Amino acid sequence: VQLQASGGGLVQAGGSLRLSCAASGGTFTNYHMGWFRQAPGKEREFVASINWSGGTTYHADSVKGRYTISRDNAKNTLYLQMNSLKPEDTAVYYCAARRSVNLPIGTMSWEYDYWGQGTQVTVSS
Repeated sequence: VQLQASGGGLVQAGGSLRLSCAASGGTFTNYHMGWFRQAPGKEREFVASINWSGGTTYHADSVKGRYTISRDNAKNTLYLQMNSLKPEDTAVYYCAARRSVNLPIGTMSWEYDYWGQGTQVTVSS
């Protein structure tokens, strides 16, 4: 499956952005999906994940209450709604897909099989 992330940009602290990740070349519902981010000089970290049906989600503590992951299986698209953004949210955000057959949702980057190219989110103070 190929993943194309979009929606990043420059926003002031307290603002909002919605990231999208369009999937192609596979059956979208065969995959759990996740968002990760990587800030300069830091390791890639888990942000949020969602199971194949959209019925179960996980969010990192650092974004809980501010970010919401969702998916539209009819449009083969994953979303990340980001509200109340902080300067420390600045990073490249990546979407990722994990084969779902007989596997749980993942929260570790090594559990994911396919990755998008990343989209830059910059939050100014």
